[in-house]
Amino acid sequence: MNEEARAQRTFLALWIVLTVIKVMIAARLPLFVDEAFYWQEGRHLAAAYSDLPGLTAWMTRLGTLIGGQHVLAIRMPFLLLSALLPWLLVGIGTRWFSAVAGWRAGSLLLLMPLSGSLGILAIPDVPMAFATVLCLDAGARLLQRIDAAGAAELALGLAIGALSHYRFVGVIGTGLIALLLIPEGRRVLRDVRVWVALAMGVAAWAPLIAWNIENADAGLRFQLVERHPWTFQWTGLWFLLVQAALVTPLLFFALLTVLTRALRKGDALPPQRRYFGLLGAVSTIGFFVLGFFADVERVSFHWPLPGYLPLLLAVPVLLRAWSPWLRRATWILCGLGLASVLGYYLVASVPRWRADLAGQKFYPYNFAGWNVLADAVREELARAPEPTGMLADNFKVGAELGFALGDDAIPVLDHPLNIKHGRAPQLRLWGLHSDGASPTPQLLVVGASEVSYKDLLVQYHFLCSQVGPLPPPRVINVDHGRQRFLLFRLPRRDAAQLEAARAQPCVTPAMAWIDTPVGGADVPRVFDLAGWAFKDGVGLEAVEVLIDGRVVARAHYGLPAPGVATYWKISNDPRHPDVGFRARVDASGLAPGQHWLGLRLHGRDGSVEDWSEQPIRLRKP
Repeated sequence: MNEEARAQRTFLALWIVLTVIKVMIAARLPLFVDEAFYWQEGRHLAAAYSDLPGLTAWMTRLGTLIGGQHVLAIRMPFLLLSALLPWLLVGIGTRWFSAVAGWRAGSLLLLMPLSGSLGILAIPDVPMAFATVLCLDAGARLLQRIDAAGAAELALGLAIGALSHYRFVGVIGTGLIALLLIPEGRRVLRDVRVWVALAMGVAAWAPLIAWNIENADAGLRFQLVERHPWTFQWTGLWFLLVQAALVTPLLFFALLTVLTRALRKGDALPPQRRYFGLLGAVSTIGFFVLGFFADVERVSFHWPLPGYLPLLLAVPVLLRAWSPWLRRATWILCGLGLASVLGYYLVASVPRWRADLAGQKFYPYNFAGWNVLADAVREELARAPEPTGMLADNFKVGAELGFALGDDAIPVLDHPLNIKHGRAPQLRLWGLHSDGASPTPQLLVVGASEVSYKDLLVQYHFLCSQVGPLPPPRVINVDHGRQRFLLFRLPRRDAAQLEAARAQPCVTPAMAWIDTPVGGADVPRVFDLAGWAFKDGVGLEAVEVLIDGRVVARAHYGLPAPGVATYWKISNDPRHPDVGFRARVDASGLAPGQHWLGLRLHGRDGSVEDWSEQPIRLRKP
């Protein structure tokens, strides 16, 4: 078998196997919170939205129209685009390098973790990557010969990109710079057919521009100003390390080598190869620099992908000059990297496996607990003595519950997350922003895990300022409380009654902390436990100690803990400073190994709240 046939068979085998695996994972992986909001946008069809142009929402709507209300239906259009992407790259590589290089570039795209996992999630990066490759191909064709076909492909790519994401502006800018740096590229930019294609691409931004004009530039301000600090941050170095890991180290080195060679003026490269290198170089360097100044709180590791795509085309040629063992190591590392990413998604899709990550940093909380929450909400609504509406405290809860319950119009309260993720303007446009008043009783659903613990009490008090004192909640602890929801039954209230309720002293859910033993500690069969707990507005009556969900001790509650009130300055628990507790726990009847230590907090208002659990390891006798 010759080299081309081997490269082709390798690509086909990888494409078939990985496509099947991605479809299987996508069919059972719970919706990521952003996907749920895109589904909600798809149920409120519009030309553009506060966070994105319209294409992602349109694709989710198309998927559900064909496949019904299922996670795989939402993701299917994205899976199809991602399955076409490697074939496009194969065609480009074959045309401008060789057939062997084309098949291997397609295989690298399939195996690189950052690109190989595309399509599992219904996110705008999929059509944006597709648009990038279309523009890449069109630009290379136009460098050889300017014709209507090349201009039409460029127009199509520019239109799809404009309808995908604000970030596609960077792809356009990179393409223009790359063409201006090449004599043949400057010739392309003088042709009227190319300018017609560019004009069509510009026209595709019209819906997004119109939305921003009508809404005081809310989307632009969020994307370009509000979400970015625009000050130098050394955490940008971490961004580079993450890129090396997600691309895999040896392939990352190969991409950087291609990048540096493209910037050498002395290298006599064909214009298409120079164009590919300059595209990748300008885009990749630009995003690496941006990483030192831009948003580091939200997910941004996928941003440089459009720059890697043109660089991948030249990597197979570069690898031929490497020693055989180094080439094998590159392919093996890519395979292991992709297996890790797909394995993470697989773990997130299996509740029992996901629960094992509850004590780890990489716990996939954005995928966790939504079906459990939906079941609890259905139970509460079924038990309600009269018709009861729903009220979510943030857009994530509203969108995820909406998908699970088939309701795209769940009202949402003000919440920092709505602003942080640019969704607040859209909720207001849909009329889903709620002030808390309602002519019917409401079931308020609160995502307690969505706020960092140090800010949780402030958020609870903010909730009180919106809906008044909070009644005893039903607590939904998912995966040992790593994902935590609270359900509150609120009475019907008009504006005057709501205003009167807001004036009352704030009553919040309980807060607690175990000082000893710390999470993950090895403890003897009989050990001492100490910590603190309080419940604003009413105070706590008792604290019980749980292991694996069973009561094993009743703590002595009411010990002095003056530092708690000093830290939680806004707390109004009447028992301060005596909110400490201590207990002697006898776990001699339990098997050695890992167990989960928790608390059950009994409020003076009759509430019973199970606190989040932490792992401990019981020593052998």
